[in-house]
Parts: sequence; structure tokens; C-alpha cells
Amino acid sequence: MKFGIDRLLADPALRKPLEGRRVALVAHPASLTEGLVHSLDALIAAGVNVTSAFGPQHGLKGDKQDNMVETADERDPQYGIPVFSLYGEVRRPSAAMIDTADVFLFDLQDLGCRIYTFVTTLLYLIEAAAAQGKAVWVLDRPNPAGRPVEGMTLLAGQESFVGAGPMPMRHGLTLGEMGHWFVRHHGIAIDYRVIAMEGWQPETGPGFGWPQDRIWINPSPNAANLNMARAYAGTVMLEGTTLSEGRGTTRPLEVLFGAPDVDARAVRAEMERLAPQWLAGCALRECWFEPTFHKHQGKLCAGLMIHAEGPFYDHEAFRPWRLQALAFKAIRNLAADYPIWRDFPYEYEFDRLAIDVINGGPALREWVDDRAALPGDLEAIAAADEAAWRADVADILLYPG
Repeated sequence: MKFGIDRLLADPALRKPLEGRRVALVAHPASLTEGLVHSLDALIAAGVNVTSAFGPQHGLKGDKQDNMVETADERDPQYGIPVFSLYGEVRRPSAAMIDTADVFLFDLQDLGCRIYTFVTTLLYLIEAAAAQGKAVWVLDRPNPAGRPVEGMTLLAGQESFVGAGPMPMRHGLTLGEMGHWFVRHHGIAIDYRVIAMEGWQPETGPGFGWPQDRIWINPSPNAANLNMARAYAGTVMLEGTTLSEGRGTTRPLEVLFGAPDVDARAVRAEMERLAPQWLAGCALRECWFEPTFHKHQGKLCAGLMIHAEGPFYDHEAFRPWRLQALAFKAIRNLAADYPIWRDFPYEYEFDRLAIDVINGGPALREWVDDRAALPGDLEAIAAADEAAWRADVADILLYPG
């Protein structure tokens, strides 16, 4: 199969509209061709007039480790073009930044999750480019989590840099498709195009969303493999808790939790008692780790490792958002006063609990903390939201199953 960047480079007709125009590239370390050449180098070598570049959260080089660790603007030492940070002094491109190009090529590998900030960066770019009459092209890449949709819809008024609009946590779209949704949902007048992939088969195993003939390159420092990408729509919620998500280890965001004072075996038993169907599609394994940095640094933590891979993975059955919610519920049932929720500034939101920012509202936290609430109560809300989203996006899918 071919990603959008590979099709653009291989087909002069696709590049024809770029002739005589200034071009900007939005990229990160996973913005590579099938031959592992960075898109910036490949586009310039193909004769495209690249006049600026932009890096999202974690930077063009992908060197920034954690949330709210900003990247400065710089100048590319090889090509002499400005490299602007969209996660530094600004997150919305300024008018001066937009003025450096006529067409913006957006070539970011995504994880298929609302909270992964590249989704919001795309919206902000589209809005800023439209305001100055510039064009945005998405060079499309796979959604490694595939087509499944999961989670509650972000509520009006809960928008943030990790919540670009009323969509569920796991949205099931590529960024090219998401751009079409943004344009329609917000009524944006813009020259928006998608250089679509060729041969992407999101419903075909064993890779489903991720093609087996392409290697994995981290799109951000803690997105280390396909297992993480599949689990992320659940495990990202740990960022809003006192529980470790495995940062400071070699397998971050692949555990349901890690803590020195939680009995992992008891938590799993309680999860199985509450909603055994929510554990389907993966294997859970007790594990122990000692983070070298971040939460519980230097302390031995017990946890549950998720294996959404190999013979344990069932693409249709695996529901990471429900799985993670169930782990929280089990911990609350076992220890009513356990301080699950972490109160700290999260992605530039200072007045809301991080878990509510992550979920686009307080409903999940309230469900966890309500001892009388049952799995079916959360299921009813999520299932309705998921069905509504599927219906909303059905006509913008570029890659039918």
C-alpha cells in the first residue's frame, strides 16, 4: 500500500497544483516515506518549493517527552527555512506563520484518539489557513487503531487542546477524513484536499488499521508500538490520575495502572466480577515496574499489562476505553477513599480536573465515584454516543470496509 506522501511523490500530476506556490510542511519524526526518508527531505528533493515547516506537540524532531513541555521556533540548519512550533508560544498558527506559505501539507501519523493533540492541531491549522485564503492538504496516513469507535461525546463547552469537538474518544477516522469532518462541522470555507492512501484496509487482519508492510516509527516519544496505539484510547486516561501510566519505563501507556499501594490481582478479580465482557479482545498480565521518572519514580509498582496483540487480540471485541474505565471502577470499589484523580494543570486547562478534560466532561469520573452506578449505566451513555458518531461520519469515509 502507499501512504499519502508516497503517492504525492510518485505522481507528478498530484504535485502539479503545487508548482509556483510556496509550500509549508507540518511534520514529526514519523513523517517518513516508504523508504524511510523524512517528508521534508523528500519533498525538497522532488522540487517542491518548501518555504517553512511546522512541528506539533513533541516537536518536529519528537524530542520533547511530556505534556506541556514546549518547543521553540528555530531555523532548519540544512535548508535555512523557518521551523515553527505549534506547541510553544502558540498552539494556533499566527498570521505571520500562515503568511510563509500558500499551501500547507499536513503529514502527521495519528493514533486515532481524540486526545492525541495532532487532531486539534489539524483543526487549528485549517481555521488559520482559511482566514487567510490558504490551502490545506492532508497527506493521509493510517489510523492504527482502525475503524472501531468508542467513548462518550465531548460536551459543548468542554473543548480544549485535547478535545477539538463533539467526537468520542476513539473516533475511527484518518486525519484526512477528520479534516473533512472539521470543514463540514464548522462550516469552514477553504481549499481542503486529501492525498488519500492507496490500498489501506482497516478491517483486514492481522494489522487491521496498521499495514504489515510498514514499520512503526514513534509519532511521539511514548508511542512506541502498535500495542500502545490500540490501548491508548483507554490508557491515556491514566494521565489524569495518580496512577502510573508506565512513563519512565520502556512500555508506557500499555498498562491499565501502576501503583505501589494497589493490589493488581484484586483489581483484576473485581473487574471480572463487575463486567467480564469489557475484558474481551486482549490479555491482561500482572506486572511490576519501577519508573525511572514521572509518577512513583523509584518505587516498585504493581500493575496490569495489556496485550492487544498476537493471538490475544480480537479487533472487534477489544474496547480499551471501557477496559480502563472498569479498572478505575474496580479500584474505587476496593478502596472507597483511594485518591485516583490527580488535580494539576493539564494541557493548559487550569480550572478543571484533568480526567474531565480528557473525557470531555465529568460523566466518567462521576460514574466511577458513584458506588451505586453499574457498568450498564456507562454502557448506555457510550453506546448511544458511539452510534450517533458513526452515523455522522458515514458519508466522509474515504476507505470503505
